[in-house]
Amino acid sequence: MLSLLFAAGHAFAYDANGVALGGSEEDVKRKFPSVRCQPLEWKSKAADRRCDDAKIAFAGGVPARITFYLSRNAIQAFDVRFDTREVERVAGFLKKQYGAPLAESRDTLERRDKNDKENKEKKPPRVIYRVRWEKGKDRAVLFSEVDKSRSSLLVSRGDFEEEIYRVR
Repeated sequence: MLSLLFAAGHAFAYDANGVALGGSEEDVKRKFPSVRCQPLEWKSKAADRRCDDAKIAFAGGVPARITFYLSRNAIQAFDVRFDTREVERVAGFLKKQYGAPLAESRDTLERRDKNDKENKEKKPPRVIYRVRWEKGKDRAVLFSEVDKSRSSLLVSRGDFEEEIYRVR
């Protein structure tokens, strides 16, 4: 289960089943014995290794998959993917653990079929649900597109999201 770790001075770190941002690869392996760690396949300032675990129980028992990203043996981010049908359950769990989110939105985006110029027939709208928590340089973002099968929670430190896939 996900929880927050409280330290002196009331600072906290987001964690996955007790493995917090800033933790080590050894922490990941200890908590997730079936994890597979390897060098990152591309050059990035955000991370140099990744650790993947096939299946975990998350947010009160929701089946999920997780990837940890490490730089110089410190966890910089983790990405948890789970079935979209569980998004309300996961969001409720995270709100209890992380507290009130900084932002929460549910947006409906209209779509048109690009190939149907004459009729400009509308496709069903995309519904996107996003919840965001932030504390200092750490953030957690729950993202779900209602008509997709997978949703995700990305927890990261610093400029991880901007740097991880930037071509070097």
